[in-house]
Amino acid sequence: MGDREVDQQLVERAQRGDKRAFELLVAKYQRKLGRLLSRMVRDPAEVEDVTQEAFIKAYRALPSFRGDSAFYTWLYRIAINTAKNYLVALGRRAPTTTEFDNEDAENFDDAEALRDSATPEDHLHGKQIAETVTRAMATLPEDLRTAITLREIDGLAYEEIATLMNCPIGTVRSRIFRAREAIAAELRPLLGTDENRRW
Repeated sequence: MGDREVDQQLVERAQRGDKRAFELLVAKYQRKLGRLLSRMVRDPAEVEDVTQEAFIKAYRALPSFRGDSAFYTWLYRIAINTAKNYLVALGRRAPTTTEFDNEDAENFDDAEALRDSATPEDHLHGKQIAETVTRAMATLPEDLRTAITLREIDGLAYEEIATLMNCPIGTVRSRIFRAREAIAAELRPLLGTDENRRW
């Protein structure tokens, strides 16, 4: 049984009043949701509050969940909207910087190569690459940054990102392509690659 089917069974049990089933869903996605929200809300205590509020909203909206999308896609959408509303209420907008923690780096395809750097010069070069990627992502418009983060950091499929961002899959592909191009342009001087090569 796949992840989606397990979630669907837990949702159905929760819809029938089984609170333990919803607690299992919270336990499963709390950390992942917190990581997603920490890209929008900087203060860890605020991230915790917004995450909790998102789960409360999801619990209240559970009777209307029909399983058209995966549970976590539905939950992420609620969480992103909750964070946006939270920031608007505080008179703030989503931040323009994106920080990565060590766990995020594990999800990059080239992370192994960066970790295997043997010399101090290689370590410094790897650090410069990571800082350049972070800076490049910080300058991206919010829609491109969200798309590339959901794809490269959270590992979501294009279809899931399209559902989350409420746009056609072609738009998602375009946003991810443009984000990758912008990051590649910043990396070229460091990597010594020509303009025809993206990575």
